[in-house]
Amino acid sequence: MFISSLVQLVQKLTLSSASFAQESATPIAATAAASPPAWMQFVPFAVIIAVFYFFIIRPQAKKQKEQQNFLSLLKVGDQVVTHSGIFGKVKGLSELTVDLEIAQNTQIKILRHQVITQQSTLTTAAQAK
Repeated sequence: MFISSLVQLVQKLTLSSASFAQESATPIAATAAASPPAWMQFVPFAVIIAVFYFFIIRPQAKKQKEQQNFLSLLKVGDQVVTHSGIFGKVKGLSELTVDLEIAQNTQIKILRHQVITQQSTLTTAAQAK
């Protein structure tokens, strides 16, 4: 009983949706002729990609290049700051590591890429504030 009434309801909905589709086919065809070209759908995506490139990717690449340049110019005697906030003086350098003097007669060995800036950069930034 319930199933037969459900089947009849589905048939009525199917017939009414088919007639609705036939009635609304002409306005859709008329508006399709006036629609913009298909490539215009991709313009917003291109704009988003350009914004990401100029505001996120390019500045990050520039910053990374500056950091690589700083690390290549690092020399013994420079006073530096590490990523973990340790201040120290460079006592020795190798290709991958830096010997850093953090107190008198206290040296630690850290990875070279953990050095982020010179102490003089921090003091000039603090004085500017």
